[in-house]
Amino acid sequence: MAEDAPRRQPTLDEVAERAGVSRSVASRALNNAPHVSRAKREAVERAVRQLGYVPNPTARALATRQTGAAALVVSGEDPSIFADPFFAQVIVGASAALEEADLHLMLCLAASDRGRKRVAELLRSRGADGAMLMALREDDPLTPVAEKAQMPVVFGGRPVGTTPRWYVDVDNVGGARKATEHLLSRGLTRVATICGRLDTEAGRARYRGYRDAMLAAGLDPLPPQEGDFTEHSGAVAMAALLANRPEVEGVFAAGDNMAVGALRTLRKAGRQVPADVAVVGFDDLSVSRNADPPLTTVHQPIAALGREMARMLVALVNGQDPTALILPTHLVVRSSA
Repeated sequence: MAEDAPRRQPTLDEVAERAGVSRSVASRALNNAPHVSRAKREAVERAVRQLGYVPNPTARALATRQTGAAALVVSGEDPSIFADPFFAQVIVGASAALEEADLHLMLCLAASDRGRKRVAELLRSRGADGAMLMALREDDPLTPVAEKAQMPVVFGGRPVGTTPRWYVDVDNVGGARKATEHLLSRGLTRVATICGRLDTEAGRARYRGYRDAMLAAGLDPLPPQEGDFTEHSGAVAMAALLANRPEVEGVFAAGDNMAVGALRTLRKAGRQVPADVAVVGFDDLSVSRNADPPLTTVHQPIAALGREMARMLVALVNGQDPTALILPTHLVVRSSA
């Protein structure tokens, strides 16, 4: 009589499916890692007994290195940046996705040489299961460190001058082009832009969208007035525009905060919006709806940006190979243009 064929050993994926948890949660539960709820740990143990699962020793050794946490790293100079409405929404989206995978969110700010060294050490030493990097500027020292990191890294927005393998971004060029085309559709020809920082990819991409729309309409783009995405910088840039280009009829501001600053300057100068100068922003933050007048703006899915970054990171932690993602934008028309 022929011998029975050897029984195939169940896999960790099958244990996770039987327990109703993600692969990373099942792995951490089997290795007594932190940040796994009692209910999920018991579900994994029950699935192991039912399936007769025997952990692979090599996989177990690797799994014990998991920390149960993912880092969101922002390269910026202001410690209050996490209170900015944009980053607050990113955090909400990322937290929700990480919670589904039972991963805790670590917030890291690279605001000084000391802070950047601390983040670089985190990336080199596997101080987290993975990291999400945002707001990197041209020649940012964290970019090459991230490319050599000993953990999965997902970029929120592309760094200047390079295209990483894993990133989530929004259609900055297309959104800026739609904003400018909207101003041109009102019959305006003297349209200027308050761009974001030109040492960031978002700042450059949104300027490219403005320039492309102007050239397509047969108009010469005006030199950009650069801001840093804050309300104050938008007010200062708008004052410079009125001084240098008093004939300006429309303004595309590459961020809602800058657009609100521009509205404040126009009001002080006695210019009516949109009768004298029409204004369009970018982001669709709550400040755009509460502006006076309410701001026409480009909606970008900010919470989805955070959520998709975290989902991509979880996929990498689980050994998958996700593809880069660009999220769509669309115009929201209100009273300012």
